[in-house]
Amino acid sequence: MYRFLLSRQWVILTLVGLVLIPVMIKLGFWQYHRHEHRVAQNQLIADNLHATPVPVTDLTAPGRTLPRDDMWRRVTASGTYDTRHEVVVRQRTAADEKTIGYYVLTPLVLDQGPRKGTTVLVNRGWIAAGDDLTRFPDVPAAPKGRVTVTGRMMADETTEGSGIKDKRGLPDRQVMLINSERQAEALHRPVLGGYIEQSAPEPPGGTPELVPEPDHDSIGPHMAYAVQWWLFAAAVPVGWFVLVRRERKDRLAAAEGADSAESAPAEPLSRTVASTE
Repeated sequence: MYRFLLSRQWVILTLVGLVLIPVMIKLGFWQYHRHEHRVAQNQLIADNLHATPVPVTDLTAPGRTLPRDDMWRRVTASGTYDTRHEVVVRQRTAADEKTIGYYVLTPLVLDQGPRKGTTVLVNRGWIAAGDDLTRFPDVPAAPKGRVTVTGRMMADETTEGSGIKDKRGLPDRQVMLINSERQAEALHRPVLGGYIEQSAPEPPGGTPELVPEPDHDSIGPHMAYAVQWWLFAAAVPVGWFVLVRRERKDRLAAAEGADSAESAPAEPLSRTVASTE
């Protein structure tokens, strides 16, 4: 009674199920690996945010790509701001993740250590965009004289890594990406790789608005998605088995009905004739 499994309909259904099972299992592991990556990244962020600040020159140098393990490390830098070459970074959101504005990116010329005279970029925080996007916005003045900045070390932004298109032909002193190599070309002097995302000191009046710490508590829904895909994979053979049992039961019932009809005694002809008179 299982010969129906060789029919075209059941062969196709079985093949589809055999394809879906490994695909769903693979999708489950993909989500699981994303969960592991998120957990590992959260731990890295937490460790680096709680580490003792080190001089920025301990982690980076001109032209150097910041290693992932050094992302979000707390660093310090002392020097004077070069406000003449300050730029703003377009299309950045405030702490509420809704309001669009600018990041204020100011070069800081180091005045001590082995790389004295070298420049490091400092993201001083977020400001509102204003009404006229074609001109340089009103930026809160950077502190004058010697300053010491503490912040999180960040890697240079790229289109590939950020998904932000690096547009050309922008208004003067406006950029799309924070990139030390691009700024080194504009400044015509060495710039340390990466940049500092300032966390202290707090600017007067709270502007620019300091960029908040990255979220390192949420693990996202990836583990739930992984379990969901694996449950779907397990449901395929179970569903196939239930359908097979139901099909067999229906065929048996149909066959028994046909046998009963064939074995039922025929009504005598004389009674049939009498009933018609």
